Amino acid sequence: MGSPQTAVLRFITAGSVDDGKSTLIGRLLYDSKTLLSDQAAKLEQAAADGRTPDFAALTDGLAAEREQGITIDVAYRYFATPKRKFIIADTPGHEQYTRNMVTGASTADAAVVLIDAVRVDFSAEVPVLLPQTKRHSAILKLLRTPSIIVAVNKLDLIGFDEAKYQRITEAYRALAAQIGLAAQLYFIPISALGGDNIVHRSTNTPWYTGEALLPLLERLPAAEVDYNGAAHFPVQRVVRQDGSSSDDFRGYQGRLASGCLKTGDEVKVLPNGQTARIAEIYAPSGRVEKAEAGAVLTLTLDRDVDISRGDALVGADSGVEPEKQIQAAVCWFDGKPLNPARRYLLKHTHQTTAAKVKSINYVWDVHTLSKVQSAETLAMNDIGHISLTLQQPLNATAYADNPATGAFILIDEATNHTVAAGMISGGDSDCFEI
Repeated sequence: MGSPQTAVLRFITAGSVDDGKSTLIGRLLYDSKTLLSDQAAKLEQAAADGRTPDFAALTDGLAAEREQGITIDVAYRYFATPKRKFIIADTPGHEQYTRNMVTGASTADAAVVLIDAVRVDFSAEVPVLLPQTKRHSAILKLLRTPSIIVAVNKLDLIGFDEAKYQRITEAYRALAAQIGLAAQLYFIPISALGGDNIVHRSTNTPWYTGEALLPLLERLPAAEVDYNGAAHFPVQRVVRQDGSSSDDFRGYQGRLASGCLKTGDEVKVLPNGQTARIAEIYAPSGRVEKAEAGAVLTLTLDRDVDISRGDALVGADSGVEPEKQIQAAVCWFDGKPLNPARRYLLKHTHQTTAAKVKSINYVWDVHTLSKVQSAETLAMNDIGHISLTLQQPLNATAYADNPATGAFILIDEATNHTVAAGMISGGDSDCFEI
């Protein structure tokens, strides 16, 4: 595994519809010379014919996307430079497909938030950003995306006006401060269509002294796996190989979500609280004495313990305790509003249990950046904070401590639709405070 600066970087594009996300990615792939020869030839032929190259078509793969001129699904693209490898998730900007943006952002090390300089309202003292820019920024805050690049796009249409660019960056800084965005922020003036400040510094912005987008992406840190935290191993599968008493095999398979495990370590089984010691650790390559977070493992214990799929093995002194009452920030996906009278299924790692919404603590108003504490429901794309009562105890941690064991989804029992994504709060300070 490389250092955080050389490991594969997963990043997304975010922002409102028509801000130029797909065009930016197409331009980035073209200018970095990572397109297939036939794709590059098509763009060059369009330019030779006097037409504007359609960079967005490189990522808008669905017919409906090309017909409507919007991104609907998350499009993943892979490319590499001599310095680094990248995985890009081109996420939709349209409000209707916010759930797809959440999917793409959930595993991202960084986000490029595009702002269309032409559509910013400069009439107020602080320029007014579009609602979807605010919503996507709030989601990135909830997901604790570590690095955010704010790319102010279409500067060519406002004459590369430095004063307006500075006002937009001030407006985003104010938004970040108001919603408590803790990410490292970077700002770049760009024209995705013209290629300004995408791969190379642009002569059209002599007043900008920072890096172009690609060099910045090449040095951004990837998210670091928590090797030092308490061990947490959600059990995905129990594997048996019956034989004589001397060769009977019972193993527990899954991915180590945090910490490290060694042969002989004492672990506690959640939710039943029994303890045992690790007898053997098997990785895909064979038996090992030690494993670190992220590894796919099969574990055996020194004694028989009642363990099923959905249970978890944690360090004996981890302090993790199963809970039947949790609080969480949620983004509501479904067209049908949240119904507190209904029962939903909550899926967390490999555990599924019934859940009831005990209370809606507040809903975040994307327009006023305030909390509505009298809300009785959550509508599609709403971001709120709720309290849940669970039928079975959840082997979970706060999302701030470990995203892998602090995230969940809610499922409609009747339709089997995923209706919400949630991040478990660790206390009042971990809520979405405005």
